Amino acid sequence: MTPHRRFTIVVSLVAAGLAAMGVAGVNHRRDVASSGFAAEVDLSGLESVAVYTDGRVKSFSSFANEVIDAISGPKGHEGHSSVLMYLELMMRPEAWSHEPVIYVKNVILRADILAAVGDRHGDTGGLDAFLETGMIAPHLLAEPTVEAVLDVRGDDLIRSARFVNQVRYAVYSTGVVGLSEGLRMLPPAPDGGERWSSMLDLSRPSAIRQGFDDSAGALVSRGLPAETIAELSGAWLALADGIADRDAPAATAASTALAGLLRAVNPGIYPAERRLQLESFYFRSYNLTWIWMVYLLACMPLLLDLVYQWRPARWLGIGLFLTAFGLHGWALGLRWYISGRWPNSNMFEAVTTAAWMGGVAALVLVFVARGLLGRLFMLTSAAASMVAFLCAYSFPAELNPNISNMMPVLNDYLLYIHTNLIIWSYVIIFMAAVSASLYLLWRAVGGDRSYVKMGGAGMLALGSGGASERHEIEADTNLGTVLDGVTMVMMELSFVMLWTGIVLGALWADHSWGRPWGWDPKEVFALNTFIVFVVLVHTRWKTRDKGLWTAALAVVGAGVMLFNWIVINLKISGLHSYA
Repeated sequence: MTPHRRFTIVVSLVAAGLAAMGVAGVNHRRDVASSGFAAEVDLSGLESVAVYTDGRVKSFSSFANEVIDAISGPKGHEGHSSVLMYLELMMRPEAWSHEPVIYVKNVILRADILAAVGDRHGDTGGLDAFLETGMIAPHLLAEPTVEAVLDVRGDDLIRSARFVNQVRYAVYSTGVVGLSEGLRMLPPAPDGGERWSSMLDLSRPSAIRQGFDDSAGALVSRGLPAETIAELSGAWLALADGIADRDAPAATAASTALAGLLRAVNPGIYPAERRLQLESFYFRSYNLTWIWMVYLLACMPLLLDLVYQWRPARWLGIGLFLTAFGLHGWALGLRWYISGRWPNSNMFEAVTTAAWMGGVAALVLVFVARGLLGRLFMLTSAAASMVAFLCAYSFPAELNPNISNMMPVLNDYLLYIHTNLIIWSYVIIFMAAVSASLYLLWRAVGGDRSYVKMGGAGMLALGSGGASERHEIEADTNLGTVLDGVTMVMMELSFVMLWTGIVLGALWADHSWGRPWGWDPKEVFALNTFIVFVVLVHTRWKTRDKGLWTAALAVVGAGVMLFNWIVINLKISGLHSYA
């Protein structure tokens, strides 16, 4: 059996494996079907009501999603939307105090809490699943023995303090006062300043009575007429009664009425309903992270085109890639519109935006190279974007999709260029690892030591020539040459981009922090990634088996980059990290 035949069989198996992964992915993170009251009540009108929080206005749907994430983890509570869960915790606290709704992320802290509960009650109280799920009832966290554990663990600033702070924030957030005070849905009156009022102000009886008495009540003093207060209060209390009584029609009608009343308080400053609806749709749709399945579908025919040169697979792969890239751009543009800024200020945004930028680079290279060379760039981009969205889809706790404000220190054009260049170089490094892995597979099944002799830029120039030149490097006997050439194009591109990004980061650090280099963990591993490529360049120059060593070092470089982007960002505290 020839090497090309063996390569064909292995790649076909990979394509079949990707198809199976797509089928499995459809069932991953599937919502538990709602039943009873949760299935009957319709809060869609209230989901797109505006809430003021952390200096910006967002939809109630995205706000509730953020709060419930903080309380119950990224999966929320089975069978309930985030909005309904928020209202349930606020309006029926007694029904949830003994339910496992608080998520404890750290496994060691879970074990300590479990031991403390056992010491108090003489057993674990049926909490054996707690170690696996991390879900615990609020009343157990109020136990004195558990409070003592949290106090001790909270003093360990390096290892456990942040996990304790998360638990304590979750406990506070499940309280009626915390939930009501945080829900600032009541916009200021036209002549009442800029402060948005919380639902605690609306439902506090003293404030309502003062409004009726025309005294200097909390809401009347902000310019709200007593009649408006009475209408809002009536709708709010009707919603609370409907939820408490499990009366779905009454709760639905009250939520619709309340939404209309809130928008009518001050239409001049109220956000566009369309924007709030889009934001609500964005979060209900898993932040559009399901796009990973479209990229996966694109990978399969592009792989088959690589080995069979089959025209139907070729056009199907191109069409699916362009569809996935268009959806990707739509998701990116939608998040940009919702947040009011370019989306690259947290880990979720950095990963998904970088993947889109990799697609831009691939399309530019497709235009230059055309033919099989161009389609290979599409394949590497599709694989990179598929992995990026799959991670965002599967690990929402680590890649938090909630929209936050950009820190003021990041509003600097030099830092902006630095950040985007770095993440762009990272995704191109990953794309190079895809083609490098295919080259290693080619060699593993007996392929020859072929490699591109003119370097990546030279091969790109040759590939952009006439049909005869492209045929010369796309012939079956030169499959290794094509794969090596694609790897070299992206290695050379990422080498320049990464070095430029590091230099610009040093210039900004010198201006902002008073030193160009501080041995921060992420700085060190960004440099380590660059050093791997320096070694690659010199190895390429000196070694005999150039293609093999280039592919191997490209994969190693991608591993160092991923360690920097994942472990350093999420596990190790530093100036650049999210730990």
